[in-house]
Parts: sequence; structure tokens; C-alpha cells
Amino acid sequence: MVIVTGGGTGGHLYPGLAVARALRDCGQAVAYVGAYGGLEERVLPSSGLPYRLIPAGKLSRDALRPAEGFRVLRGLGAARQVLRQLRPRAVLSMGGYAGFPLAWMAALEGVPLVIHEQNARLGLANRVLAQLARRVALATPLALPPHLAAKSQVVGYPVREERYSPEEARLRLGLDPHRPTLLVLGGSQGSLELNRELPERLYPLLSHWQVLHQCGLRWEAEMKPREKPHYHIRGYVEGPLAWSAADLAITRGGAGTLAEAAYHRVPVLGVPLPRHLDGGAQWANVGFYAERGAARRLASWGDFERELNALLEPSTREQIRARLEGLSPAGAARRLVQVLLEVM
Repeated sequence: MVIVTGGGTGGHLYPGLAVARALRDCGQAVAYVGAYGGLEERVLPSSGLPYRLIPAGKLSRDALRPAEGFRVLRGLGAARQVLRQLRPRAVLSMGGYAGFPLAWMAALEGVPLVIHEQNARLGLANRVLAQLARRVALATPLALPPHLAAKSQVVGYPVREERYSPEEARLRLGLDPHRPTLLVLGGSQGSLELNRELPERLYPLLSHWQVLHQCGLRWEAEMKPREKPHYHIRGYVEGPLAWSAADLAITRGGAGTLAEAAYHRVPVLGVPLPRHLDGGAQWANVGFYAERGAARRLASWGDFERELNALLEPSTREQIRARLEGLSPAGAARRLVQVLLEVM
């Protein structure tokens, strides 16, 4: 039995599900442990995987929140119960607050712990857990202290390795199958900033392009009045379909978003969260790709037209696609399974 844990957002949940399914496919018993209130509470019931939900508090870089600290303590107690019931041979934590209680207790109970860091810098939970983990798996190369570097390995970011032809994907999404398509994606929950800024800026493209704008389920009703012919607003779209349909994308800087762009070879204009909101992880993620010529990063909205016009040039997109090919995360789930088997 292997336990995969992590969640709260799609960036931690979906790669964990990819690894859990890869473990199951190679004959390993697997269960997923997530947190109450996270995205996994909605997704896991239909995943086909055995799962448990436990409390988890959100650790803050900026302030001590007693209520969250209490949830962490409750989560640690629940995690110990899960470990003693399931008796796993190894635990894989995909990071984030949702995976912290079970990963921490696994290490204290002597269960081999592997952690995976999706971002181009270690997150808060993983900075703590890395000291206790047997192995540290990375989505991208990171500069780590020697004692962590000695047990780290770059495996990539596990994504759903499904592709469709652009025409099939567009038809299944209700789009014009022959019209070039720009995808707007603010992560699994949408982005208020992209929702506010982009429709009016993109309407001038609609004489030639079509836009698929995933706005997030909570903002769908508010955004629907801004639809126009060839400007399609959806609360949520299945990732493989959206990426297969796209010729280019405007996105946040989540590690999963950029890994999917690399897998599908879709040039991206990245609009990272402000550094103070996520500790600079999204800036580091987009920077990793931009420094390698595999994406463009928007520093301010005053630069938007210049950056977009660059990506509208077919030659620019072709150059970026060539760079993305070398950064594709294909096979990441299988490599992470191999790390777990070695630890077990």
C-alpha cells in the first residue's frame, strides 16, 4: 500500500492523481489522502481511487492564525489514525497544506516519505518536510543545500498524458474547429485579475481568432454577459481538451499550468501572481521557462499589447514550441513511481 497525499488546489491534486493512477496501473495498492475543504473533496469521489479526507490548516508565511494552527493539530491526529489503519509501505506528498499532516506523521512514524516539489522553488510545507524525507523529487532543477541535493532527483511534473487533434478538441468544446484559438487559463479556480483585464483587451482579435476563457466556476455567472461571438467563457474546462485546442495561451504562473503547456507545446504569456501572494513561486515558475525561451512573462499590463503581438507572430510561436519540446514533462508520473518503488 502506498498513500499519496496533497491537495487544496489543482496544482497539488492533479499531479498526485496522475501518480496514484500510475501506481495502480503497475499493480500497487494505493489510497489518496486529502483535506476537507480542498478541491479534492469534490474531485476524489469520482476518481475511482480509495480515499480519506482529514483536517488540514493553512500555514501562513506572514501571520500566526490560531484557528489554522488548531486545524493542523487535528490533522496530525487524524493522520496518525489513517497511517495505523492503512499501514502504508511509503507515503508520497505532493506538497501544499493539505499534504502536510500525513507527511509529517509518516516521517515521525518511520514510514518512508517521498516529497514532490512542483514549483521552481521549495514551498513552505516542503521546506520543512524535505529535512525528513527519504527522497526529494523535483519538477525542475533547483539549487538546494548539499544535504538535500544528495537525495533529490528531477523527475518532472506529472500531467495527464492525453492529447487530441486541435479540430477534435475544438469540436468537443463547441468551438469553430478551424479557427485559431487563444486559451485564457487562471488555474483550476480561475483568476479574478485575468477575468477583469482580458476580455476587452482580446475582443479586437475576434475577427480572426477565437478565445476560450476559463474564468472559474465561482465567477462564471458574473462573466457570462461578456461573451461575444468567438469569445467563449466557461467556468471550468477539462485540461487535455483545452490545451489540445489552443494555439497560444495567457495564463497564471502555476507549475501545473506551465507543465501542461510544455506537454502540449502551447506558447504561453505568463501573468504571475504578485510576489507577496505566493512568495514568488509563480514568478520563479514563469521565469524558468522565459529564461529558456519557452514562454514570455508579463511584468505589467502596460506591456500587454507588445507581448501579445510578439506571440501572434507564427515564427515566434514556432521558436517557443521548439524550446517547449525539450521541457516536456512526459513520463514524469512513471519516473516518480520508480522513485517510490526504490524507496519501498
